[in-house]
Amino acid sequence: MTGNHQTLALALFSLFVAVTLGITTWVSRHRRGSAEEFYAGGRLFSPMENGFAIAGDYMSAASFLGISGLIALYGYDGLLYSVGFLVAWLVVLFLVAELVRNCGRFTLADVVAARMRERPVRIAVGTSSVTVSVLYLVAQMVGAGSLVALLLGRTGDAAQIWTVVGVGALMVIYVSLGGMRATTWIQIVKAVLLLGGTIALTALVLVRFHGDFDRLLLTAADRSGHGEAFLAPGLKYGADWTARVDFISLGLALVLGTAGLPHILSRFYTVPTARAARRSVVWSIGLIGGFYLMTIVLGFGAAAIVGPRAVRQSNAAGNTAVPLLALDLGGGPDSTGGTVLFAVVAAVAFATILAVVAGITLASSASVAHDLYASLRRRTSRPRSEVAVARTAAVGIGVVAIALGLLARDLNVAFLVGLAFAVAASANLPVLLYSLFWRGFTTRGAVWGVYGGLIPALVLVVLSPVVSGSPNSLFRGVDFQYFPLENPGLVSIPLGFLAGWLGTVTSSEVPDKAKHAETEVRSLTGAGAV
Repeated sequence: MTGNHQTLALALFSLFVAVTLGITTWVSRHRRGSAEEFYAGGRLFSPMENGFAIAGDYMSAASFLGISGLIALYGYDGLLYSVGFLVAWLVVLFLVAELVRNCGRFTLADVVAARMRERPVRIAVGTSSVTVSVLYLVAQMVGAGSLVALLLGRTGDAAQIWTVVGVGALMVIYVSLGGMRATTWIQIVKAVLLLGGTIALTALVLVRFHGDFDRLLLTAADRSGHGEAFLAPGLKYGADWTARVDFISLGLALVLGTAGLPHILSRFYTVPTARAARRSVVWSIGLIGGFYLMTIVLGFGAAAIVGPRAVRQSNAAGNTAVPLLALDLGGGPDSTGGTVLFAVVAAVAFATILAVVAGITLASSASVAHDLYASLRRRTSRPRSEVAVARTAAVGIGVVAIALGLLARDLNVAFLVGLAFAVAASANLPVLLYSLFWRGFTTRGAVWGVYGGLIPALVLVVLSPVVSGSPNSLFRGVDFQYFPLENPGLVSIPLGFLAGWLGTVTSSEVPDKAKHAETEVRSLTGAGAV
C-alpha cells in the first residue's frame, strides 16, 4: 500500500478511536458505579437503540472480512456462513430472547441457576462463557492483524503484533471505564458506520455491472478458475465424505450457536422489559439480514473485480478481499478515489473489531466476576467489589486473547468464529433450553450438560486439522490429528444435550416444583423480573 493509504487510513483509525474514547470518558464521569450500571447500562436503552447495538455486536470482523473473503475464494460454499449467521436469529427470537430477559439479571448463569444449586451451576456456565468469549475474541484479533498487514505491507509483522496488542489495550479501557453503557454506544456508532460502508460498496459493485447480478456471478465464475463449479455447492465442502459432513457440522454450529453466545444474551438485559428485548431482536434481524445479503454481493464482487488469485496473494485466508475490492472500485492504488475508499473501508473494519471486542470482553469479564468470583467466595460479594473484579478480569482476558490472536493470525476469521459458535452451541445452548423448558431438569444435569459439551468440543478442535496435520494448521510441523472434521459441532452439540439428559435422569435430586413454577411464571409473564 502507498503512503497515502497508510496516512489516511491511520488518520481515520485515530478519529474513530478518539470519538469512542470520548464516549467512554463521558460515560465514566456519569456512572453510578453499581453492578446494574456496569453490566446492563442501567437498563435504559430503547428497543431500536438495543437493536442497533445487537447488530453492532454481532456483525463482526468475521462478517465483514471473513465471509466476503470465503465467498471470493470458494463461491457458493462461502454462502453457508451468511445464511447460517442470519437463520440463527430466528432461534434467538422464538426460543430465548424474551425468556432470558425475564429470568436473568446480568449473565447466562442467572437463567440456568434460577432453580438449581447456584454454586456448581454458576462455576460451570461461567467457565464455558469465558471459553466461548475468548475464542470469539481471537477471531477479532486475527482480523485486526490481517487488516494492518495489508495496510503496512508484508514487512509489517512487528506492526501487526503491536496492532493486536493495541486493540487489546483499547478494549480493556472501554470496558473498565465505561461498562455496558459506553460499549453500547460504541456498538451503535459502529453499526451505522458498517452499514453505511457496506451499502456504498454494494452500490458501487452493482453500478460496475450496470445492476446485472447475473453478469456479476458469471464474471466471478470466469475469474475464479473453476467455471460453473464456483456457483455450485462442493468447491470447499464437497471433495469427499469428510468435507460434506464438515459442511453439515458447520451449518449446525452456525444456526444453533448464536443462542448460546454470552455477549449476545447479555444485550437482552440492557432494555427495561421482555417486550423491549423481543422488539430489539426484530430490529437487529432487519439490520443483520440486510447486511448479510450485501456481503454476498461483496464476496462475488471481489471474485469478479479483484480475482481470487490476487485475494490469496494478499492474505491466504481471504480476510483482505473487501479492502482490495474497495481499492479497485475507487479507481485503483494510485487514484485519490481508491485511496479514500480503501482508507474508509479499513477504518470501518477497524471500528468493527474494536466495538465487537469491547462487547465480548464485557460479557466475559461479567461471567468471571458475577458467576465465578461470586460463587467461589464463601460470603456474598458486594456489587462494588464484584465490578472491581470484572475490570481486573477484563485485563486478564485481553492478555489471553492477544496471545491466541497472534498464534492464529493465518486462519480465516469467519472460520474461527465458526469454532466459537460450535462451543457455544455445545456447552451453553443445551443447559439453557433444558432449564427453560424441562420441568425435571436438575443441578447435576446442568453441570454435566455444560462440561459434556464444552470438553468434547475443545478436545475435538485440538485433535482436528485446525491444530495439526494439514498445510493450514496452527502447528504445521507436527501431526496429532485424529478427528477428521474442522468443526466439532456435529459431534459435540448432541453430546451436550445427551450429557444434560443423562445427568438429570441419574440424579437423586428432587426438582423443586415451587421454584420451577415461579421460574415458569416469571419467564412467560415477566412478573418479578429485574
